[in-house]
This record gives sequence, structure tokens and C-alpha cells, in this order.
Amino acid sequence: MIPSDIQNFLNLHELKALEFDEGSTPTAKAAADKIGVSVGQIAKSILVKGKNGNFYLIVCAGDKRIDTKKTKALTGTKTRMATAEELFDITGFKPGEVCPFRKLEISTFLDSSLKEYTTIYPAAGTDSSGVPISFEKLIEITGASECSVTD
Repeated sequence: MIPSDIQNFLNLHELKALEFDEGSTPTAKAAADKIGVSVGQIAKSILVKGKNGNFYLIVCAGDKRIDTKKTKALTGTKTRMATAEELFDITGFKPGEVCPFRKLEISTFLDSSLKEYTTIYPAAGTDSSGVPISFEKLIEITGASECSVTD
């Protein structure tokens, strides 16, 4: 079930999530197969922690990997993937559920790898959902900054 704050956010912006059986889309590949799109159209949300103690949410195409040198250039510090515990503490989500629709007190970035697609699908706070949206609309409604940190 989509968390109420996420559902309210989606309603506010007239967006409708696609919902599937619980636990059925925890990875970009599984989500792409379920929705019937390419893996790149799945907007995966990755939380990284900087050596400076700050966390950063990076949303990128599901078929891309984050380049640590580019991430360091973006954030000004060396980063690492957040642990599952840190992920939950900072976002309130478990792995596979993270989405850019919850207001977080951290910097959020959308990687330009997502611009290749007319429609992308970030999760809606569950491991069984996807929200059809354009890159431009996602930047607009989340206040995220565009970046280029994938290889």
C-alpha cells in the first residue's frame, strides 16, 4: 500500500501510481518486466552518504551505475552507498521502496540518463509500484537538481 503522504503528493500533482503484487518490483529489472518497459525507464533512487556526513538522493536510469568520481565532483566529498539502516533512518523506506516523492531534508538529484525517455517510472514508496511521469515533470514537482553522475 502506498504511504499516505506519498499518495497525497501524487494526488496533488494529478499522478496515478501503477500498483502490483506486494514485493513484485523491488529491482529495476523486475519493475521493467512488470510494467513492460525498458530497464532504463525505471527511475531508481539511490541514497549515498558523503564523508562530510551528509546524505544525497540520486535518481537515475535503472540500467545505469553511479560513477563515484562524478558523484564526488557533484557533492564535493567522497561518497558511499548508504546502508539499509541508514536508508530507512533518512528516507523512511526500505531498499526497493525509495522514491523522490517524500520531502526529505537532503539534496535530491535527477541524473540526465533519465532524459532519454519520454516516460520514466520512479517507485511510489513501495516495492510494488511505479509512477509514469516525464523527467521534466519529476524535476518540477520534487525540486530536485539535474546532474550527470552515471557512467
